[in-house]
Amino acid sequence: MTPDIEVFRDIAASPEAVFAAITDITRMGEWSPETRRAEWNEGFDHAEVGAQYTGHNQNGEKEWSIMATIVELVPGERFFFDCSSRDFVFAKWGYAIEPTDTGCRVTEYAQDLRPEASMARSESISGVADRLTHNRAGMEATLERLAAALESSAASQFQLGSDPN
Repeated sequence: MTPDIEVFRDIAASPEAVFAAITDITRMGEWSPETRRAEWNEGFDHAEVGAQYTGHNQNGEKEWSIMATIVELVPGERFFFDCSSRDFVFAKWGYAIEPTDTGCRVTEYAQDLRPEASMARSESISGVADRLTHNRAGMEATLERLAAALESSAASQFQLGSDPN
């Protein structure tokens, strides 16, 4: 993948916790400002290469759904998927996780593969004229929300497990 956009954030949570959160696609609506919810397609119920799910997206009054297929999955390290419409892959997305001294660095990637001829139709469906700027802002917000959820969860678990004496 040659990403058009790449954003990263350090998160004070283990790579395993981050991986579990991002590969539980039913939680994507908690992190993404555009994806409202996601659900496994028939025959799939967990993340594995080849598994497919549908993401339900919204931008203002515009709503649309996309199908995604997991194309790379390395526990605790990588989660990549292709977004398609009618057998045509129009975008590639992914996350890479690297351990750090304080948790991990999560990098989110996006690659737009839409042909020029489809840009006007895409804008009419999503209401997004500048997909590059829109996606970058959404990716930054996604990682911020992911970090907030996981770091507060990690802090709560630490407090619950700590010795009060």
